[in-house]
Order: sequence, then C-alpha cells, then structure tokens
Amino acid sequence: MVKTGRLTRTSAAGPLLSPVTLLRIVLVLALLAIWELLARSGLLYRDVVPSLVRIARALGSLLSDGGYYYNLGVTAGEIGIALLIGGFSGIAVGLLLGGNRFLAKAFEPYLYYLGPTPKIIFFPVMIMWFGVGSESKIALGTLSCFFPIALNVAAGMRQIDTVLIRVGKSFRATTAQMVRKIYLPAMRHPIINGVRLGFGFALIGTLLAETKLSNKGIGFLIIQAYSTFDMPRMYAMLIVLFVLAIGANAAIGRLGGLDAIKRT
Repeated sequence: MVKTGRLTRTSAAGPLLSPVTLLRIVLVLALLAIWELLARSGLLYRDVVPSLVRIARALGSLLSDGGYYYNLGVTAGEIGIALLIGGFSGIAVGLLLGGNRFLAKAFEPYLYYLGPTPKIIFFPVMIMWFGVGSESKIALGTLSCFFPIALNVAAGMRQIDTVLIRVGKSFRATTAQMVRKIYLPAMRHPIINGVRLGFGFALIGTLLAETKLSNKGIGFLIIQAYSTFDMPRMYAMLIVLFVLAIGANAAIGRLGGLDAIKRT
C-alpha cells in the first residue's frame, strides 16, 4: 500500500517545465540564434548587429562600472517619484470621475483625447517650467503615467457592485470612509493594472526626456553610446533595462495578487 501511494504521487507530479515555459525558452533561443547568424552573415555593418559575445563582454564591463549604477539610481529615482505623483493624482481623479457622472461627462473625454497624445511634445514646456534638471524629467514621467491610471480607476469605479455602495450608504458612511472601506478594496485590481500601465509610460517618458536633454541617467548613457557608435554597450544597457523593467512590473503585479488569480 505504501509503495502504491508513492508511485501514485510520483506519477501525478507534473513536468518540470510547462509547455508555455518551453515555448518561451525555444522562442528566446531562436531569436538569439537568428541574431548571431545575422551578426556573422556580413549582410549588415558588424557594429550595427554585434555578436552575442561582444554584447556579453560589454554587459560585463557595464555591470562592473560604478558610474553606471549612479546613473541607474538617478533614473530609478526620477521614475519612482513620477509614478508616485502621477499614481496618487491619477487614482484621485479616477475615483472622482468614476463616482460622479456629471464630472465624468464634463471632463473624462479630455482624458481620452489627451491620453494617446505623445507626451514628449510637452517637454519644452516642462523645461521652461522646471528647468533642465531632474525636475523636468519627473514632470514628463508624471504626465505620462497619469492618464492610464486615471482612466483605469474611473472604469473600475463603474464596475463596483452597487450592493456594496448601498450597504455603505445605509450605514451613513462618510465619503472618506466609502473610499477607504469600499471603493479602494473593491478596486484593487483595476488600480494595480493602471499602475502597471502607468509604470511603463513613466519609464518611457523619463527615458525620452533624458535622451533629449540631460547629462545623467540611463537615457543619457544610451544616447551617448549611440552617438559614439558603441553599439555593444548600448545593447547591453537596453538588456539590463529590459530585465529591470520586467522585474519591477512583476513586483507591482504581485502587490495586487494577480499571480494568485492566474493560478486559480
């Protein structure tokens, strides 16, 4: 009986790698193989598509450079402050528009009109208002992440079960209590989804601003490597940035328990 139980448990165990994970690994390996073949084919100038070995060497040199971490900290700080300001303001505006039909009809169309607009066109205004320092980059990042967060929260407000709202009103809850006890708990996932989108837009806006006018930050380093045609270093910085962005996005998702929902 004991042996039978052990055999049953062993046979019930799933594969170490799921089909989805295997497909992702195969896709990544295929892309790397195509890149290396293109680098060795001679069809393009060798520095435009450098070999994976040269990129790996540049990556090792980059990670051992103390100045890179300083610039990474500058960019991370700008993105964090922009997401904090844009996130809180977006949540507040989303709650206001989602809970008031009159204000939603009056002002929400402007969010839809301005949301898709490339925010980089406002960068000259940000420079005039906040100067050429980090403040203008934070301002552009804040503007970039505000719209997706506000629109997601406003849409989430309209999906709250009306029974919960009636219960709160029957207990004569104040506006602050309704927000704290009913609205925010019921809207955890829309808020987290909005923040995840906002993080991506804040990242893009901040890096674009750094590439236009800056003497520090990851965007500045990327455009500097491009200007000197140091393509292996540029690709290495893009790889690190890509990995860090994935990690930050996954961390934000875990705050809302999104991974637990996918497993159920």
